[in-house]
Amino acid sequence: MAKPADTRTAGRKAVAKATRSTAETEKIRAALAARRDELRAEYDQTLSEITELQRERLTDSAGDDQADTGTKTLEREQEISLANSILERITQVERALERLDEGGYGWCERCGNPIPVERLAAFPSATQCVTCKQLEERR
Repeated sequence: MAKPADTRTAGRKAVAKATRSTAETEKIRAALAARRDELRAEYDQTLSEITELQRERLTDSAGDDQADTGTKTLEREQEISLANSILERITQVERALERLDEGGYGWCERCGNPIPVERLAAFPSATQCVTCKQLEERR
């Protein structure tokens, strides 16, 4: 009895991965590292702002009614969500740097086709081509 075909690789095209020159790789690495450093600085600043706002809220909470308390809680949750979003982007950039070291940067993790240069320029830590990303988002 024949084994069922793997649905992820059944329609995959055989694409030979082109190698980048060392200069191109280093240019990409420098851009990704610069973006990671920017995001880390933004994350550190966001954390210090959250800490400062928390201090202010602790000293300025006397006499708050339920609406004030609810508003402060919502603001705190939004700030924490923003910090987590920045942390997620840092993780994505670090993953892109790992993929660059492994030779998989610029290639779709799902179908193996090259990710268009335009997409990488707009979103350097992209791991999927536009088609695969659209399919993922529809699910």
